[in-house]
Amino acid sequence: MKAVILLGTLKKEGLSNTEVLCEFLGSYFDKENIQSEIIKLVDFTILPGTYNNMGSGDEWPLILEKLLKADIIIFASPIWWNNQSSEIQKVIERLDELHDEILEGNKSRLDGKVGGIVITGDSDGAQHIIANVSNFFNAVGVLLPPFATLSVLWEKQKKGAKTSREELMAKYEADYAATAEKMVKQLKKYKGA
Repeated sequence: MKAVILLGTLKKEGLSNTEVLCEFLGSYFDKENIQSEIIKLVDFTILPGTYNNMGSGDEWPLILEKLLKADIIIFASPIWWNNQSSEIQKVIERLDELHDEILEGNKSRLDGKVGGIVITGDSDGAQHIIANVSNFFNAVGVLLPPFATLSVLWEKQKKGAKTSREELMAKYEADYAATAEKMVKQLKKYKGA
């Protein structure tokens, strides 16, 4: 079984709370013998648009191929102005062609996959992102099982905070281990493993 985590951090360099939380979640995939891969979206050239391939230099087709081969798809985003990051929004826009295929009467190429949502922030906004991504998953045929979200809202994750990787991991392990474990078990269960 394979999970792909689309990491929507805006940080090309430096510590990303969302990336650390994805690594934390990845350790729980490991415990369930699920191979996971984190794809840090800002490391790729993903051209704006609503088609699978936007032409020369577009690296989205490489990512789409990995999504189509995955069993589990995770959207991971920090909260920016009560919304998912622009990187995750770009993913939603680039998957629009798959939605068009459904509207034409074809079976979804994402049918049978299960999805999950990871969110970091320092204040409100998680429910709004969960609603947006859940609606999108529903529209493209990705099943969001119960308890398949992991949201960490903590003041030490605010923009400009100097929280270390060790502090983040300690917080995640102390307060979110049971949530991460349940999320992974739910994803595995609903995928039918």
